[in-house]
Amino acid sequence: MSRVPFVREPFKSHQLTALVSLLLCTACGGGSATSNPTTASTPTTSTSPSNSCSVTQLESEMNSQFAQLVTDTDFSFGVERDDGRRYVYQRGSSRMQTVYESASTSKLVSAVIILRLVEQGYLKLDDKPQDRIATWPIAPTSPLATMNLANLLSFTSGLTDEPLCVNAGLMNFESCVHTIANVNASNQIVPGSEFYYSSTHLQVAGLMAVKARGVASWQDIFNEFKQQTGLFKTAIYDLPSSSNPRLAGGMHWTGEEYLDFLSALKKGRLLNAASMTQLLADRTATAKLVYSPAAALGEVWHYGFGYWHECQSTSFNCAPATRISSPGAYGAYPFWDRSKSYVGILARQGDLGSFTKGAALERAMRPKVEAWLACAG
Repeated sequence: MSRVPFVREPFKSHQLTALVSLLLCTACGGGSATSNPTTASTPTTSTSPSNSCSVTQLESEMNSQFAQLVTDTDFSFGVERDDGRRYVYQRGSSRMQTVYESASTSKLVSAVIILRLVEQGYLKLDDKPQDRIATWPIAPTSPLATMNLANLLSFTSGLTDEPLCVNAGLMNFESCVHTIANVNASNQIVPGSEFYYSSTHLQVAGLMAVKARGVASWQDIFNEFKQQTGLFKTAIYDLPSSSNPRLAGGMHWTGEEYLDFLSALKKGRLLNAASMTQLLADRTATAKLVYSPAAALGEVWHYGFGYWHECQSTSFNCAPATRISSPGAYGAYPFWDRSKSYVGILARQGDLGSFTKGAALERAMRPKVEAWLACAG
């Protein structure tokens, strides 16, 4: 998916503020909300709910506020806090069980799946493509010969040129990975030095995973992940095709499935402590940000393994960043707010490049959601 997970055109911070204000001023339809109290383990960072409030009243207020937001498409929104309680709002025909195209929300899923293989001993973060792919075509004398799995997962591999085969359903997955290598072979970028948001990195990492695991395809790896975790039971990597899946943006999932995935990740059920430390590290603190779609918000974000370290600023002054996310081009917005200790997803499929509209919806609701987080009554 060449440079489409987000819009490239500049979108200044004052424009986002205006958009949020507009979202709050006009009523346009109804919705529904449900809450789902369950038990959950409490992580080290947690909120301290207050008893001097009413959760049900706050949820009613959130329903009303959501119903008044202007939106270009129906959506579902779900959040889960430390005590396991969930708040869900469903707008129009959208449900948390509605199947949506993932766009770039699949990046975090793919990265976690591959990192689990590292944890299980099939891969190492310092593995190079040529260590796993016998026919890897980049010459040993090229600067790109030093790229490793960590570079690929953090989009700092230097593979900036994206061939059309990434979006070609009839193309063979392994052949496309070789095409990626060939079109970048003369690239003189030193891996680790530059961040470039592109689908190329995860395609190569995915083939490394397939070879290391000794299976026939990425579908085998994803099916194994589903069997081991019970997650994404109906989800699939099928874009542009199941035989040539785009790991950086080729899933179909439901909002409920993705929220369950975020919940399991937050609770430490997918990665051990060492792997979680690797996942949550800022991987672009010293890299040059050559192409970053976060510029559409007028903001500078950093990157980890398949996700963003958010910073609502024109310079990255949020270290350590406490909100991580993996937004998609159609406006879907999955996130984990580590400072407030909750996860959530805005599930939707608007027009291609409507990332900013999804972000504006979530930001418009965030103050009320955080009041709900802090309420135990």
